[in-house]
Amino acid sequence: MEKKLDHIGVAVRNIEDSIAFYTHILGGTLIDRYRNEAEGVESEIAIMDIHGDRTELLMPTNNTSSPIARFIKQKGKGVHHVAYHVGDLKEALKELEKEGIRTLEWSLRTNKHGRRLIYLNPADTGGTIIEYCDYPDE
Repeated sequence: MEKKLDHIGVAVRNIEDSIAFYTHILGGTLIDRYRNEAEGVESEIAIMDIHGDRTELLMPTNNTSSPIARFIKQKGKGVHHVAYHVGDLKEALKELEKEGIRTLEWSLRTNKHGRRLIYLNPADTGGTIIEYCDYPDE
């Protein structure tokens, strides 16, 4: 199955400063901004478009339980994950299973934009957090 880069997720400490940088320095446009307080997310998210490419800025809203807060404490701010668009998430999951690649099953969800997503287990990806996603309503 073909995979295409969908977006880069960046863990940030201050979303206002990060939006300013992506807007003024990189020439990006703020597409959307929202909070997701769901367990396992607990982040404020700003979606930036930089000349057709997307970056998600991710700031934790709960410094104790947010996975973004844990990431920043362990690794510091910066690239959190790389997301790949797959044609059909269910089929892509079957391919991963055949290859022995595990997912973080708790991360399977649909976001407010209708994007279905799941994270692959970093133990099986060389340490990189990889997201697979699709847009079933498109």
